[in-house]
Amino acid sequence: MTHDLAGAPDAFFERIRAILAEARGRTYASVNPIMVDAYWKIGQRIVEEEQGGQAKATYGSQLMPELSRRLGNEFGKGFSVANLFNFRQFYLAFPTEEKLYALRRELSWSHYRLIMRVEDAEARAYYIDEAANQGWSSRQLEPVVCLEVFGRASL
Repeated sequence: MTHDLAGAPDAFFERIRAILAEARGRTYASVNPIMVDAYWKIGQRIVEEEQGGQAKATYGSQLMPELSRRLGNEFGKGFSVANLFNFRQFYLAFPTEEKLYALRRELSWSHYRLIMRVEDAEARAYYIDEAANQGWSSRQLEPVVCLEVFGRASL
């Protein structure tokens, strides 16, 4: 029996669309904490190996463009020099694995990219808990963090 989906009722399409949207959401929710962990580990490697454990790079900063190029060639987008510096900053903001594993798994890399710009560790912890407990999207978190960091509501 053959069915022409072009004439399918909107409700049927919406049920199928909802199944796929839920699956994608669940996939994102399970992959995101793994990628946040990977980004922290990349930042750790940059600081500990290329920078000799120092907060500021000397020769390590010269390696960033090459690392970006090679990772981009193999893994695609997401490994710009700016992102590599974000990974480095993420590690510096949460420098121990104990702190890393205390991070809230329900928050995305976008959340942490905003929160790590807050200098005070207690304030960072507050924003992490508040964003997770209130279910804030990164767009909802952004103006709050910008007020903390820059004293204004946009980056």
